[in-house]
Amino acid sequence: MSKFKVAMIQMAVRKSKSDNVAKAVKFITEASSAGAHIITLPEFFNSSDEAEPIPGPSTQALSAAAISNSVYIVGGSIPEQDGNKIFNTCAVFCPTGEMIAKHRKIHLFDIDIPGKITFEESEDFSPGDKLTIFKTPYCDVGVGICYDIRFAEMAQIYADRGCKLLVYPGEFSMATGPKHWEVLQRLRAVDNQVYVATASRARNTQSGYVAWGHSSVVDPWGDVISMTDEKESIVYADIDLTKLETARWILPLKQHRRQDLYLSSSLNMDKIIRPQ
Repeated sequence: MSKFKVAMIQMAVRKSKSDNVAKAVKFITEASSAGAHIITLPEFFNSSDEAEPIPGPSTQALSAAAISNSVYIVGGSIPEQDGNKIFNTCAVFCPTGEMIAKHRKIHLFDIDIPGKITFEESEDFSPGDKLTIFKTPYCDVGVGICYDIRFAEMAQIYADRGCKLLVYPGEFSMATGPKHWEVLQRLRAVDNQVYVATASRARNTQSGYVAWGHSSVVDPWGDVISMTDEKESIVYADIDLTKLETARWILPLKQHRRQDLYLSSSLNMDKIIRPQ
């Protein structure tokens, strides 16, 4: 199947976990009714305050929603409790309700922008140690969470392993979102000639962490084919894989790569031109 529809849910997240989960299920039902085949929630869609195991109440609700709507659900992320560690985790469900993938955020957001934002995700969370790909009848999909999108190597591995869609639940801040959110999506799409889709939280100015919003879908040519603003909404996009193949035919980047020069294990230092 070369064409399918994705939906990126940009929802406002409040303090009540049960209310957030119920709202997410409602949005999933709405997106399914609009014809979406793959539906993605934002990072920490259930809240960021209370961790739970997987399976647990939040993921069980997503499993049931996948069954009742017969869709694939990329479950944004939740704080996952596993023993004495907490992970920022995205659970993925297929239409039968089975959890077919679980991505733990690999790159933790530890930054200090003077006068704007200081944030240390590693104070509360442990990093994941695996890349995550799940299969659908439409294409293979690579998963990252928020800060993971900044790391080009991760996206390239996904593309090299056959992924044609990369999905990143996230919530860039007001400090980084205006400058980097769209740019990074377009970079990952153009570099790897894949579709890139992001689902952010809606903006809540009363929250301690204010999200930029602007959930989007970018095509392999780098065009933003669908985007919302900061408010609560659903972003829909029709994915046409023939457009991906056309982009790769016009610009055959994979065939033109010089892995003999890129890989450190085979790097010939004599080939580096040095100034005289």
